Amino acid sequence: MNTQSDAIRESPLESPAIAVISPSRRMYWSVRRELWENRSLYIAPIAVAALFIVGYLISTIRLVSKIHAGLALNPLQQQEALERPYNFAAVFIMGTTFIVAVFYCLDALHGERRDRSILFWKSLPVSDLTTVLSKATIPLVVLPLLTFAITVVTQWIMLLLSSVILLASGLSVATLWIHLPLFQMSVMLLYHLLAFHSLWFAPLFGWLLLVSAWARRVPFLWAVLPPIAIAVVEKIAFNTSHFASMLARRFSGGGQSAGFTPGEMSMVPLTQLGLGKFLVSPGLWAGLLVAAAFLAAAAQLRRSREPI
Repeated sequence: MNTQSDAIRESPLESPAIAVISPSRRMYWSVRRELWENRSLYIAPIAVAALFIVGYLISTIRLVSKIHAGLALNPLQQQEALERPYNFAAVFIMGTTFIVAVFYCLDALHGERRDRSILFWKSLPVSDLTTVLSKATIPLVVLPLLTFAITVVTQWIMLLLSSVILLASGLSVATLWIHLPLFQMSVMLLYHLLAFHSLWFAPLFGWLLLVSAWARRVPFLWAVLPPIAIAVVEKIAFNTSHFASMLARRFSGGGQSAGFTPGEMSMVPLTQLGLGKFLVSPGLWAGLLVAAAFLAAAAQLRRSREPI
């Protein structure tokens, strides 16, 4: 009797060998899944960076004449001339990753319903909220950090190519290395990406994920048409444009709130960033609250939506 009772007490349901996956681990593997399934997230910016390096290598044919012409300029103008191609590289890579982030968000939840893979993913022990948060992590965290890494590597390759060309021409590279503050440019780039592309654009990415969870077809149109309709109705009914102005500030006002404008972000001293002012700005926190509401609604929709 004791043997049978012990066997009953040690049933498989009560075995301590059952693994318990922590929420952080589920989140980690959910993000890894997004990177595995969407290789364009890193292939597109790397391709743009490689294309820009090739173009810059061709342009170094005239580098020596540009250096000689720059010697007649004052130090500030020399710095601006030297920084220009490096800023162009950063802008092109950031623009690419922003476009990739927009289309990724539009397809993130809509795509799994379209190909019916949502039936498989819902069978796994991962909640809808964790799934939505992992997808939001891509444009809010992963892509800004990836953009920073690719841009810094690209700029250093450009600097090394320029140095080799100057040394081969018998010129000194001191002017190039002294007047090109790559460290400050990298700090400003990281600050711009985290403040502007992550925090300030959070409601935009939240809205795109919500549309992706709701729309049955053409999520791009459903993401664009409602804001346009609201702006048009407000203009016709009240002859005002508060909603359109709010959207314009959201797309163009983040740089000023963060302490710089995109065209001169590499020229602003690190001590004048205005980080404290940006972190306490009402527009930032209102946008984060709206983004949180959008993500919560997207998780609820994913729970109730069926495959298309």
